[in-house]
Amino acid sequence: MATLQKTLAKQIPGLRDELKALAKKVGDKKISDVTVAQAYGGMRGIKGMICDTSVVYPDKGLIVRGIPIMELRDRIPEEIFYLLCTGNLPTKAETKALSDELAKRSKVPKYVWDVLEAMPKDSHPMAMLDTAILVMQKESEFVKEYNKGMSKPDYWKPTLEDALNLLAKLPGIAAGVYRLRFKKGKRIAYKKDLDWGANYARMLGITDKTGVFTKLIRLYLTLHCDHEGGNVSANTCHTVGSALSDSYYAVSAGLNGLAGPLHGLANQECLAWVLETMKIFKGAPSKEQIRDYAWKTLNSGKVIPGYGHAVLRVTDPRFSAFLAFGKEYMPESPVFKTVANVYDVVPEVLKEHGKAKNPWPNVDAGSGSLLYHFGLKEFPYYTVLFSVSRAMGMLSQLVLNRALGTPITRPKSVSTEWVKANIK
Repeated sequence: MATLQKTLAKQIPGLRDELKALAKKVGDKKISDVTVAQAYGGMRGIKGMICDTSVVYPDKGLIVRGIPIMELRDRIPEEIFYLLCTGNLPTKAETKALSDELAKRSKVPKYVWDVLEAMPKDSHPMAMLDTAILVMQKESEFVKEYNKGMSKPDYWKPTLEDALNLLAKLPGIAAGVYRLRFKKGKRIAYKKDLDWGANYARMLGITDKTGVFTKLIRLYLTLHCDHEGGNVSANTCHTVGSALSDSYYAVSAGLNGLAGPLHGLANQECLAWVLETMKIFKGAPSKEQIRDYAWKTLNSGKVIPGYGHAVLRVTDPRFSAFLAFGKEYMPESPVFKTVANVYDVVPEVLKEHGKAKNPWPNVDAGSGSLLYHFGLKEFPYYTVLFSVSRAMGMLSQLVLNRALGTPITRPKSVSTEWVKANIK
């Protein structure tokens, strides 16, 4: 049977040849011009790196290996990770093989829990997750093989081992952080006959008699899996990994970026605005009340969180997937109903306001309400859920970059004095 390792071993030589031929054929062609405003503005929009796992188009949203994300919403995370790595969806047998592989590697070392339990009781869940990943760095197969003197074309092999080992342990660590940090009781063991996403849902300990919460967690992990290469977490992971730092160093660094308020905290900010609206109107507000409060928010100089996106100029398909899930499984939930009504009202308010380049919702506008419905109300934890999913994208990119021999990232910087002297 073709395992992920065997499939990549067959693909990689051809990918290397294709990359060399492409660089030789069009290597001198320009793909981007950089303005002074872009250099001062966070490099927004500069085309300066390659990412083959996914792309985000302004008019289409997230495309994972050529497949629109909405077409993947019924897939489980193992299928998504296989797709990210190989460009192909796995067969049922290949999916089971990957699930079994992750289950086999899922045990979290005791020293990880010793470290987490020694941290301050009020530590942020993201600090706990990142610490757990970093403390496992001594397990790196890449470091062991690199120190033995392996050849460069083989760098991807132990990198994939690290990726599978880390990915397998992330649900247990993340669920353990939740139960430890918020005093939910003892940790719940990984059940080896369940898939990766179902295990995460189960280990959180949220009551799930109908199985809908498990479906939500699988969906959440799928929708947040990757978002091309330029966002803070992916770009940071790529940069650290380009120095041949192992997956533990690189993913921990990327997730430190995800912890920032401008990157991974959006869904809790969106939910906070919705709950604030509900508090003011003492329950699920009418559309007219939402419209009034939206204008009040804008007129006070604030933004309505969850609306607008750096790249997208349409409704984020990931939001549409969450919206469809809520309408199917919890249409009468007051929080979800408010989110759905906000979607009907706010885009028109933003168009009328006139300052928003994109008045449509992004993924964060809806995801928090679904988690809240099931009783997962600890806002600081939401970014950990995001992290477990996004690790799939970061790790698949690391494996592919090692396979293709991507060089160290080293853009050239200039000084403000240089700009003054040279730009007329």
